Amino acid sequence: MVAVLCLPEPLTALQLKRLEEHKYSATGRSLSEHLMQIYWNWLVEKLPLWLAPNTITMVGLVLNVLTTVILACYCPTATEEAPAWALLLCAIGLFVYQSLDAVDGKQARRTNSSSPLGELFDHGCDSISIVFVALGTVVAVRLGTMPSWMFFCCFISMFMFFCAQWQAYVSGTLRFGMIDVTELQLSVVAVFLLSAFFGSTFWDIQIPVTGLPLKVFPLMGIILGTIYSCNNYFRVILSGGVGKNGSTVALAHMTKSELYLQDTAFIGPGLLFLDQYFNSFIDEYIVLWVALVISLFELMRYCIGVCLQIATHLRISVFSIPPIPAAEQVQVIPSGTHQNNID
Repeated sequence: MVAVLCLPEPLTALQLKRLEEHKYSATGRSLSEHLMQIYWNWLVEKLPLWLAPNTITMVGLVLNVLTTVILACYCPTATEEAPAWALLLCAIGLFVYQSLDAVDGKQARRTNSSSPLGELFDHGCDSISIVFVALGTVVAVRLGTMPSWMFFCCFISMFMFFCAQWQAYVSGTLRFGMIDVTELQLSVVAVFLLSAFFGSTFWDIQIPVTGLPLKVFPLMGIILGTIYSCNNYFRVILSGGVGKNGSTVALAHMTKSELYLQDTAFIGPGLLFLDQYFNSFIDEYIVLWVALVISLFELMRYCIGVCLQIATHLRISVFSIPPIPAAEQVQVIPSGTHQNNID
């Protein structure tokens, strides 16, 4: 399998060397985190010590993606009435992902298996999850009836994730605000549940006097949250500088690699561009599916290559941890700083 993929090794020797010196840094706690920490600390104690943190993250991501894909299959244009059971599955899938995403770092400290690879793996899974969270949300509220706002919601979710990593790159510290990713995920779970119990058309009910549909409430929440978060992010970004001693978060630091002109990752987008520009006789959907398959293949190649390169350099395994004596186990102790997702 690995030989067939012809895996790349995108990281240089200098980047791998700096990786050894990387230390995770985070500050801030969101409003709901104090209560959620009680649940997360209880949950991590139920996990077996042989379960690797990256495995925990991957299980949550697969469940989140799978449940969202099922929902999207029933509502391909985000205008259809979604089945209640599919919406319930999405609510469960997202909550499970949020739970596992929060305890993977605790499991890493509990088993003394923390590493920069875990940080990169965690943020990489988050970057995929945010796309599917946005997709599930627009389907749940039938936002396809408002195409411009649907585009805005899908775009802004990815933009805000990028900004969060950008400010972490600049400051060397991942900063969490009073309202952050935990509140966002719990709000989306609530949206899924409301749609499941009252139907997706519930969001089309008009508000008295204004005549606006109820779906403007989640839209206003997204807009206000964007303004609040952008204010926090860009205050750090525009202040300039880099992290302490020149260090940065692993996600930004390790993916800072050149893209060559002939890079095969351009094949998928290139097909779509050529099809649109030359108004090709080939059916658009066929081109779209071909481009999607090629892009997914290239993404897998890159991600697997980076993970294996780092794992080989650090002499660790991606999805397993060596057994450790009971005396060496690290006790999970709640902290005043945000401990989300880092293993």
